[in-house]
Amino acid sequence: MIDYEKFLNDKVQKVKPSGIRKFFDIANEMDHVISLSIGEPDFTTPWHVRQEGIESLRRGRTWYTPNRGFIELRNQISNYFARRFDVEYSPEKEILVTVGGSEAIDLCIRALIQKGDEVLIPQPSFVCYEPMTLMADGTPVIIRTKAENGFRLTAEEIESCVTPKTKLLILPFPNNPTGAVMRRQHLEEIAKVVEKHNLLVLSDEIYGELTYGNERHVSFASIKGMKERTIVVSGFSKSYAMTGWRLGYTLGPAPIISQMTKLHQYAIMSAPTTAQYAAIEALKHGDSDIERMRSEYDIRRRLVVDEFCRMGLTCFEPEGAFYVFPSIKASGMTSEQFCEQLIYSQRVAIVPGTAFGECGEGFARVSYSYSLKHIKEALERIERFVNEQK
Repeated sequence: MIDYEKFLNDKVQKVKPSGIRKFFDIANEMDHVISLSIGEPDFTTPWHVRQEGIESLRRGRTWYTPNRGFIELRNQISNYFARRFDVEYSPEKEILVTVGGSEAIDLCIRALIQKGDEVLIPQPSFVCYEPMTLMADGTPVIIRTKAENGFRLTAEEIESCVTPKTKLLILPFPNNPTGAVMRRQHLEEIAKVVEKHNLLVLSDEIYGELTYGNERHVSFASIKGMKERTIVVSGFSKSYAMTGWRLGYTLGPAPIISQMTKLHQYAIMSAPTTAQYAAIEALKHGDSDIERMRSEYDIRRRLVVDEFCRMGLTCFEPEGAFYVFPSIKASGMTSEQFCEQLIYSQRVAIVPGTAFGECGEGFARVSYSYSLKHIKEALERIERFVNEQK
């Protein structure tokens, strides 16, 4: 009998599996489950975008692309960022097309972090930042954001965690799982700390198009003096409903993008060809698709927040992404217990807040990237469960 543990990488073995996927897998093994667990738009990729992908296949465009992605796509990404977020990037030197936003995050961390380097990670946040830092031999330094601050990261919290070993700050806003956003004045305060301590910033802006209210998303790279310190990560999954196309991108200083491209060359080679053709079309003619989907998400957002508050589960009002993060503390259960009992008794899948960091205890993540019919039925079942616990 082979002892495989002797062969496996210690760092990889110590990384915990994703807490999101645990409940997704349970739901897949049960009948009549309504899942609000995965952050995947229920919209189909817009037809004109799909059509362009189909046309590329019809014409036999099935070859490798350049490592950095088609230059036409990089030109469109550059135009898009200038048009929507008022930041200009060189398509030749400052943009890399990746296999989803997650690859871009991984490349950034591996290109920058060495043993002993500290990475500041606000939590609750997306599940990948801490494991990727550990696998790059870095040291994660967790900053706990608070509901009373709208789950925003403050300059004072960053300042209190900086040491001579701090190299990188991760800014995951709009935030998964809380829906928190950072407005311009908050980012300007953080920029002062970043400059003072000579830090770099990984700004994960995958939900940048999904902000609600009158204020649009502000890219951290647009803050004065921050473009040269910021690696922006984004993609097509959330704003264009293109999750399965697996296409993302990163923008940043040329020397950093160059090293990220080197890693990308050896690990991936190039992003999917068909997806790149479709993405060109999305960027050229997809602004109205974004607005249509955002308007629908906003209706769902208000419904879900109101319903959770009505049933006695206090709910911070999210201003971005497509998640709510209600407090389940009134139930007297842990996040894990609440979600497990809910799925087994009412066949509704949501995700424990602890999947996004220990400070997520007492909360649960609920995605409203589903149809109103789907959401309403799930909310009725959740309310039934909550009433049974009283």
